[in-house]
Amino acid sequence: MASGWEVAETDTDETYDFVVRDPLSREWFTAQCKTIRRRTDRNNELVVYATNGKGEAYSPDEVNFLVGVLCEDGETPRVFMFKNVGIKEYWRSEA
Repeated sequence: MASGWEVAETDTDETYDFVVRDPLSREWFTAQCKTIRRRTDRNNELVVYATNGKGEAYSPDEVNFLVGVLCEDGETPRVFMFKNVGIKEYWRSEA
């Protein structure tokens, strides 16, 4: 929202958590929100486990974007948004 995206929550049981509107194209997309975890056993890389309740990856047809939220002790939460390519785990170094 701080970057100009419009965000709407769903009132029904959907595969995605939100619908979001691109501030430039004005196009609507779906987004799933997940917690980002820091893996100390992998050089502090950040990981998003992008699976549904059945342990399956979200397909790009079901969810266009993933929104990862990183909450660490005493810090303001940081939010990262990225395209869903249909895999179960997204890894990245903080850099």
